[in-house]
Amino acid sequence: MSPLLRACVACAAFLFLGTAPAAAQPAGSAGYPNKTIRFVVPYPPGGLSDTVARLLGQQLSASFGQQVVIDNRPGSAGIAATEFVARSAPDGYTLLFVDPQQMAINPALYSKLPYDPQKDFTPVTLAAYSPMFLVVHAGVAANTFAELVALARARPGELNYGSGGPGSIHHLTSESLKAALGLDIVHVPYKGAAQAVPALVGGQVSLVFASLPALLPHVKAGRARILAVSTGTRSRLAPEVPAIAELGAPGFDFVGQIGIVAPAGTPREIVARLNTEIVKVLRQPEMVERLAGLGIEPVGSKPEEFVEKIRSDLDRFAKAVAISGMKAD
Repeated sequence: MSPLLRACVACAAFLFLGTAPAAAQPAGSAGYPNKTIRFVVPYPPGGLSDTVARLLGQQLSASFGQQVVIDNRPGSAGIAATEFVARSAPDGYTLLFVDPQQMAINPALYSKLPYDPQKDFTPVTLAAYSPMFLVVHAGVAANTFAELVALARARPGELNYGSGGPGSIHHLTSESLKAALGLDIVHVPYKGAAQAVPALVGGQVSLVFASLPALLPHVKAGRARILAVSTGTRSRLAPEVPAIAELGAPGFDFVGQIGIVAPAGTPREIVARLNTEIVKVLRQPEMVERLAGLGIEPVGSKPEEFVEKIRSDLDRFAKAVAISGMKAD
């Protein structure tokens, strides 16, 4: 782990552990769980959601005394996996790990979905954030965000950005940045975010939004420069990096988040028990450190706070999709 990330881990651990509210054991949940719990992940193994699900699953298996299995169901922008959980029994034994794609982007992209993100689910917790950092190739004549904006305005259509594909969070974040600041930067889509960073390092694209661990080796080697972070405030992982919201785009706030939802109708005492145990795991210093090494900030929100986040994201990404001009059907 680099000195920068190690310092940020310590900062994240201190802040998270020092501010997390105490949670009480809810009444009426003593009989839960008494069988295997399934974590459904709408992506293949190895991604951020899958990693968080596996880390949590290992700890919860011990605390619950029941096996937690990971059920990877990739494809179709997560629609099939999301529908599967929406139609599952609301008993606390089938949970879905979601990000903005399932809960906010898909509803804006598709005129018809087999699920409703607000009606078909009971939010358990917003587990974590994965901040996206704006990075430019070393050959781009911009050492600060302000210089990048000035360069883009002076040379419209000459700079380009890489994304994980049309409709991805990287694409919509970049298009929203262009709209907020009146920039003309060309989109270069890739099959996934993992291909965009190598394209940047190789000079095929001028800039990308990506997670901190994917960028740090290239930044340290002088092949790229981090200019800003996409979150509404500075990230605890790298507090010296300014937020775009403080650099001329007030309210700009796009983040890859990992949340956990249950089917609608899941009893409140079971949701409370799940929330209590998951937040307890997220508070553990070793978990804070492990997640920070992956470029993830633990959150562990209350269910009602996650409800509000889903509502705000639906509005935010509906506007982003409208700006991009995309429609999936």
